Amino acid sequence: MVLISLLLQVAAIGIFRQYHTRAGEDHFGFGFEMGRVARSIALGQGFSNPYGDHTGPSAWEPPLYPYLIAAVFRVFGIFTYASAWVLLSINSLFASLTTIPVYLIAHRCFGPRVAIWSARAWALNPYVWYWSIHWIWDTTFTPLMLALIFLVSLELEQWPGWRGWALFGALWGVGALANPAMLSFLPFCGLWIWWRRDKRGLSSLSGVVLSSVVFFLVLSPWLIRNYEVFGRFVFIRDDFGLQFRLGNNKMSDGMLVATLQPNLNQLEFEKFQRMGELAYEADCRRLGFEFIRENPRRFALISLKRFFYYWNGVPRPTDSRSSWDFRSSLFLASSVLAIWGLLRALRRERPGAWLFAGLIATYPTVYYFVFPHARYRHPIEPELFILAVFLLSEVRRRKTVAEEVIADC
Repeated sequence: MVLISLLLQVAAIGIFRQYHTRAGEDHFGFGFEMGRVARSIALGQGFSNPYGDHTGPSAWEPPLYPYLIAAVFRVFGIFTYASAWVLLSINSLFASLTTIPVYLIAHRCFGPRVAIWSARAWALNPYVWYWSIHWIWDTTFTPLMLALIFLVSLELEQWPGWRGWALFGALWGVGALANPAMLSFLPFCGLWIWWRRDKRGLSSLSGVVLSSVVFFLVLSPWLIRNYEVFGRFVFIRDDFGLQFRLGNNKMSDGMLVATLQPNLNQLEFEKFQRMGELAYEADCRRLGFEFIRENPRRFALISLKRFFYYWNGVPRPTDSRSSWDFRSSLFLASSVLAIWGLLRALRRERPGAWLFAGLIATYPTVYYFVFPHARYRHPIEPELFILAVFLLSEVRRRKTVAEEVIADC
């Protein structure tokens, strides 16, 4: 399944000419801010210039994926078709490899039938391929890391020795360097492991200390770099203020207000360039919180909308005269199936059910207060796929049992 999935995705890159990235705005569509930073790295200017034009050293994005793009740029050229081919193929490889932890997680929690169908649903799903062949971003690497973390967490419930804890800390460190948003799941994940091990009479304190040390050892080179560059502590990335303001301003209605981004707004770019990255981020954060203080009820309403959009899909323009956007209905249906499957798993006390619940409860929370996007749900979709397949398998099982009862009668 991994091989077939990879071959189909790479073929789709060529068939749909996805390597033809948008050349407008000085190739900004090629990796967006990460692509700009990668260009600076490839040109020997260091991790800098997320919006171009020599704005200086940056921690605007987490480091892992920009360095990957930069490595490809140095070999295959900056913003070339060849680089796009390679990067989209690497994304496809990440998505294909995610099939393995999907299978293993489902097998451990729900059995072999759910495992095989969950793996097929992931490996052969065109929606999964869309993110692989369309976005030059960490969108396919993050689900792989989160699925591996989820799998190791399940194993740590009874994994003896120190190797599992060391692997747990290393995976969290690498994942955070790719997408710090996943750290919202870390406290619950750690507490769940502690709770499950305690029920088995296993100690966790030394393992937690070891995994914490490994986690910070993985992060430390980047944190030290940030301190040396900015003269103060910066935890992985520093663009929260802008993201917060893009979702909380006078034009906000639960979605991204893209016109305030420095790449689309010359006044904002000049402000970014004049103030510097850290001061600009702090000012954006201030403006976002000012909006909330002045409009608490509106903030509550648009946060509720963001919750709905996260699980239903963000409304998109359409030329259709239909009163209902069926693209959103499919997105909503997948969410309903997954959450229904979770409730069923909790009711039947399936292994790992509460770990699934913790992931779904914690990972999306930041997007309820910033802004949602379909790709922000993608990191947890391996687990959502498993829960949806589990629910469908339960329906099939009950139908089979009912048919057998009728036949016996």
